Amino acid sequence: MVSTDRLLGFAVLSFLLIVVPGPSVLFVIGRALAQGRRAALTTVLGNTLGAYALVVAVALGVGAVVERSALVFTALKLVGAAYLVYLGVKAVRQRGALHAEFTGAGVAHGGWRNLGEGFMVGVANPKTIVFFAAVLPQFVDRGQGHVTAQLLLLGLVFNVIAVASDSVWGLAAATARGWFARSPRRLALVGGIGGLTMIGLGVTVAATGRKD
Repeated sequence: MVSTDRLLGFAVLSFLLIVVPGPSVLFVIGRALAQGRRAALTTVLGNTLGAYALVVAVALGVGAVVERSALVFTALKLVGAAYLVYLGVKAVRQRGALHAEFTGAGVAHGGWRNLGEGFMVGVANPKTIVFFAAVLPQFVDRGQGHVTAQLLLLGLVFNVIAVASDSVWGLAAATARGWFARSPRRLALVGGIGGLTMIGLGVTVAATGRKD
C-alpha cells in the first residue's frame, strides 16, 4: 500500500491546495450566507461526494482521458461554470424570500437539493479535476501493486482534509449570517452578495484553466 512518507507528502500538498478558497469553498460560503449552517454542511457533504467521484474516475482511468483531452476538459469546465452562474442568478432573483425562509414562513431548500447542488459543484471543480488527474497518480507506488486501492486511499485523505476545511469556512459564514438575519433588508443584501459571488465564480471558472 501507500508508504507513510508518500501519504504525508500527499496530505501536505492536499492541505495547501484546499486551504486556498476555490469554487467549492466559495459555493459553500454563499450557501451558508443564504441559508445557514445546516445547508452549508449539507453542501460540504455534496462537494465531498462529488470530489470523491472524481477520485473513483481517476482510479478507473477516466481521469487520464480528461487530462489528455482539452475538448473534454473544456466541456466539463464550461458545464460547471454555467451551473454556478445559473445558481447565482437564481439566488439574486430570490433574495427577497430569504427572510421568510429564515423565520420559517417560507419553503426552505431540502437537504437532498443542497446535497445534489454541492455534488455538481464538487464534481465539476476544475482545480480538483486537474489535481486528481495530474498530481494524485504521482504519489502511487506502483511497485507495491494495488494501484486502484492506493488511489482510492489517497483520495480519501484529500477528502477528509477537505471536509474539515470546508466545514470551518461554512460554519464561520453561517455564524456571520446571524447578524444579517435580524433585518429583512440585510438578509436580502447577503443573499444578493452570495448570488453575485456564485456568478463571479462561474465566470472565473469559465475564463481560467488550460489553454491547449
